[in-house]
Amino acid sequence: MTSLAFAFGLLAGSFLNVCIHRWPREQSVISPRSRCTKCSAGIAWYDNIPLLSYVLLLGRCRQCSQVIARRYPLVEFLTASTYALVAATHGFGLEAARAALLASMLIVLFFTDLEHMKLPDQVTISGIVAGVTFSLLVPLPSGVADVGFLVVGGYPPAWLLSLTESLAGAILFGGILYLIGEAYYRLRGIDGLGRGDVKLVAMVAAFLGTSEALLVLLLGCLLATLVGSVSVAVKRAGWRTPLPFGSYLSGAALVTIFAGDAILNRYWEFVLG
Repeated sequence: MTSLAFAFGLLAGSFLNVCIHRWPREQSVISPRSRCTKCSAGIAWYDNIPLLSYVLLLGRCRQCSQVIARRYPLVEFLTASTYALVAATHGFGLEAARAALLASMLIVLFFTDLEHMKLPDQVTISGIVAGVTFSLLVPLPSGVADVGFLVVGGYPPAWLLSLTESLAGAILFGGILYLIGEAYYRLRGIDGLGRGDVKLVAMVAAFLGTSEALLVLLLGCLLATLVGSVSVAVKRAGWRTPLPFGSYLSGAALVTIFAGDAILNRYWEFVLG
């Protein structure tokens, strides 16, 4: 079953490559059919087999011999490996479907932000809606919703608690990041945090809940700080060079899908002794 998930992930990764290339350019992912990004020649089905065609073509277009970006096989392999890991850790069900969908969205956002400094609304806004919808089907872990209901009194049904956690997480984390970005702009006169980053964090919170969203935010900030500091140290960037923060957040969220519970458990074990 894991091998089947890997094979399906290869096909999904091929489609994600189309999304990564076209959405930042405001192009349809439905038509036209796949074309070489250099010579615009149509790609035959036998040249569009995930991973295999790249190897057989030696990483070059059959028509113009231009090099095919290594991102294409990388996304296909990463998506396939992620799907296989989802199958191994979550099985086959609604929880696995939620994890696979979120991972797919995060892979798209990671590469669009890395290449174009853009986080397409087609992913982030749709992701918020999908995350809230899944909260009705797959219960989210305890978070701010539990605290809120304890304060006001009473304990609602599991589906309402999960839905509230998803909505509250999206509003809370999206709102906090929006206010931080707005305050930075008012103080410095430049954008320090893109609106896409705000919607990305809201999407993650809608899918995973507040505890995991906080972990994603902390890990994303840590990664951005480390990579940014190293880039400055080796003089590849300056302190004012924009960073693809969405890529760091997406990477942190991918890790959290599979290791979030373990990380949080270890943290509370350390804090509580």
